[in-house]
Amino acid sequence: MVQTKEMRMPEIAVSLDGATIFLFILRWFHFIFGIIWIGLLYFFNFVNGPFAKTMDANTKKLVVPQLMPRALWWFRWGAMITFVTGWLYIGTKLHLNGAGLTGTGGLFTSTWGQWISLGALLGSIMWFNVWFIIWPAQKKLITWTKTGQSPPEMAGLTKRAFLASRLNTYLSVPMLFCMAAASHLPAFSLAPVLAAFVIGFVLVWHLVNKVAGKVGANF
Repeated sequence: MVQTKEMRMPEIAVSLDGATIFLFILRWFHFIFGIIWIGLLYFFNFVNGPFAKTMDANTKKLVVPQLMPRALWWFRWGAMITFVTGWLYIGTKLHLNGAGLTGTGGLFTSTWGQWISLGALLGSIMWFNVWFIIWPAQKKLITWTKTGQSPPEMAGLTKRAFLASRLNTYLSVPMLFCMAAASHLPAFSLAPVLAAFVIGFVLVWHLVNKVAGKVGANF
């Protein structure tokens, strides 16, 4: 007689300490608000930019004061929360493992740390552009559009905000590459960094200049 044994799945003990839960929550919120931030960045550059060129002065006076303050609220606070949770995550993780900047597994000495450092640097530049260039300029531009004013400095301020936003769009692709590489690439070297920048910049240029103005205008 053949005897059979009941098949059982192996039991896995899972222990979640407070630090692990805290790090997970930081990453969770970092992802959520990062999606909000970068999603709106792409909306401004791929959708709203081409659309704005089709509006006359009267239409802009109606649309811009209603659309932009709402979009920019989510945009700038998405950037802020992404920035804060990202640096909190990095600082907390380094503190818990005792690696610091240059120790074993440190920010500048480990593969994870090197990728995440470059990604955080790019993200910090983008955050700075949002809060100290784009948002201050847009506050004035929205007010002027709402009241029908066209002061001499309007053109220069518009260009400054546009260039900062476009720079953020270019930087976003290599930034996202670095964030993913921190968990998935086994080594940090110049070749993939350069590849991420070149491919990212070419992709954004193509989407902005060859795709965004054409798609979606007609079904």
